[in-house]
Amino acid sequence: MASQVLPVRAARLGRRTGVPAQDGTVRAAVLVLPAGPELSTRHRSPLAAAALRPLARRLVRAGHSRGLVGHLVHYRFRGWNGDWAHPVEDAEWAVDEVVRRYGDIPVCLVGMGMGARAALRAAGRPAVESVVALAPWVPSAPEPEPVQQLAGRRVLIVHGTNDSVFDPEESYRYARRLKKTNRDVCRFEVHSDGHHLVQHRHEVFALAEDFVVGTLLGRGLSRPVADALAAPPPLGLRMPLASGFGRSLRH
Repeated sequence: MASQVLPVRAARLGRRTGVPAQDGTVRAAVLVLPAGPELSTRHRSPLAAAALRPLARRLVRAGHSRGLVGHLVHYRFRGWNGDWAHPVEDAEWAVDEVVRRYGDIPVCLVGMGMGARAALRAAGRPAVESVVALAPWVPSAPEPEPVQQLAGRRVLIVHGTNDSVFDPEESYRYARRLKKTNRDVCRFEVHSDGHHLVQHRHEVFALAEDFVVGTLLGRGLSRPVADALAAPPPLGLRMPLASGFGRSLRH
């Protein structure tokens, strides 16, 4: 891989989702980072991007009246690709591009799988306010994932207990290390769900919406999320996502 000559490509933002607030002001942005394989220099995967469009639409629909917009991030390459960590560079570029387009606004990074790893890594950009990591790939070998870049950010991790792609215990151990340096971390376990979190998709989407709108636009967080953030380990890092979450929330 190190000696391979890679094609020249540029990351880009997908078409903006949502309509700005009535006064035309964009007050916050959510960037959605798709999943991908460990190694691949092929062009980005349309299927991976399509899988997250419903979530992106829901997040923006919940906050567009307050000035929230969203973009899918289209990577240069499909894979992580070892030390190159291409999606991290693409995510950092995307944050800077949002600031260039809309001004100094808060940003939430929402990623799935490999995209969740990229979101957590790229969270050191000054505009990043919060991160949502769904079924994150956070390997502990050959060395643990860094956590220092997440200082001052609010972080939500969601993982299915039956994930056979990325070990949910890895994300728990990651969250536990992170919690030692950052109190604003919570992790929800989706019992019996697999990697793609489809069995309880409504609850996962509602949880992500609650966190994104709450952290970016000041809407009060739901009681389960507030309790998870306040609870010491392991309670706040093994919070079960209740069936029906989101159906009875009132803000």
